[in-house]
Amino acid sequence: MLALAGAASAACGEPPPPPEVAELAAQLDRARADSRLAAEAAAAERGAVAQALTAVAAVRAAHARALSDELVRMRGKDAPTAEPTPSETAEAAPPPKAADVSAALKTSAESATELAARLTGYQAGLVASIAAACTAAHTVALPAPRKTS
Repeated sequence: MLALAGAASAACGEPPPPPEVAELAAQLDRARADSRLAAEAAAAERGAVAQALTAVAAVRAAHARALSDELVRMRGKDAPTAEPTPSETAEAAPPPKAADVSAALKTSAESATELAARLTGYQAGLVASIAAACTAAHTVALPAPRKTS
């Protein structure tokens, strides 16, 4: 009898979130990480590269806000927060370079492109626009240095 009562109370609990929640939360984590990476790289650069990295950080922060808003709408509660936990044994690493940011943006663009193809409606449009912005950032705003012959 007690087992039945436990099963009944579990059945009355909150339904599991749709799978899109986890996928959008992963995109949110990427946007936050990319924004931090670009801001750290911008602090170590000067001139046009610093300006481009600062713009990328702002764009990825805007992506994080949009994804967070969508997750709140879907879940009816606050979006998940993931703050980085500093490693106890981590030494001060050199600041990231523009190439590091470009590589992260390329990975984010590929991930968002793949996800957008599986989503529908507003979510597909949101993630596709994020994929496009990441692609533009890593190919136009932060292109790889050209080799001189």
